Amino acid sequence: MKTTKYFDYMRQRPDRAIIQVEWISRVIEQAERTELQSDGRIRKWAWIPEAGKHLSE
Repeated sequence: MKTTKYFDYMRQRPDRAIIQVEWISRVIEQAERTELQSDGRIRKWAWIPEAGKHLSE
């Protein structure tokens, strides 16, 4: 999976350590909602049953 430096940096944060790569792939492929941010980045959301919450990437 191709990622940005910002994404790689954010993945190193301790509060993000629980997020699995499989979950990220699922959000990218099966997003329930997609939003274009003002800085040009794309944000996607999907429900992750294993975590019991939505994941935003």
